[in-house]
Amino acid sequence: MEVVGLGLLFGIYLTIRYFIVDHDTIADKDRKRFRKGIDLVQKRNIAEAYPYFDDAVRQFPKSAVAYAYRGKCQLIQENYYSAIYDLTEAISRDNTLAECYLDRGIALYYTNEFQQAFREFDKAVWHFRDEQPDAYRWRALARIQLRQLPQAENDLRRAVSLGDENSFHLLLQPPFTRPIFQK
Repeated sequence: MEVVGLGLLFGIYLTIRYFIVDHDTIADKDRKRFRKGIDLVQKRNIAEAYPYFDDAVRQFPKSAVAYAYRGKCQLIQENYYSAIYDLTEAISRDNTLAECYLDRGIALYYTNEFQQAFREFDKAVWHFRDEQPDAYRWRALARIQLRQLPQAENDLRRAVSLGDENSFHLLLQPPFTRPIFQK
C-alpha cells in the first residue's frame, strides 16, 4: 500500500514538474531576445543588423545565436573570413545550429576551400534532417568542384524533390545529361 501511495505521489510530482519547467532551449531564448535583429537580417537590412549583433556579441559573449547572426551579416557583406570566424564561434557555443554549418560552408566555398566547404554542407544536411534543399544544392556545388559528379547529381535531384528550382536549373546544364522528371 505504501508503494502504491509513493508511486502516486511521485507521478503527481513529475506531472507538476513537467508543467512548471521551462522547455525552451538557450537558442530559443536567444532568438526571442534578438527578434528585432533577426527581423532586420530577414529584411536584408544589414546596415542596421550588423551593429545590432555586434553589440549583442559584446553584451552576451556566450550567445551562439548572436555570433551566428553576426556571421550571417558578414557573409551577406562578403566578409568571408570574418563570417567563418563568427560562425565557428557560434558552433563552438552551440553545435546544433544547422544554419551555421550551411553559412560557414558557403563562406568556405567562396574562399575556394571546397573540401572543407563540402564537410560543412554535409553536416548541414545532417542537422537539417533531410528537409533543407539549400544544403543539398550547396553540397552538390562543392562536389562539382571536387569532381564528384554522380554524387553531385544525386544531391541536386534530392534538392529538386524538396522543391528547389535552382537545383532544377543546374541539372539542365552540363555536365549533367540525364532527363529530369518532375511529378
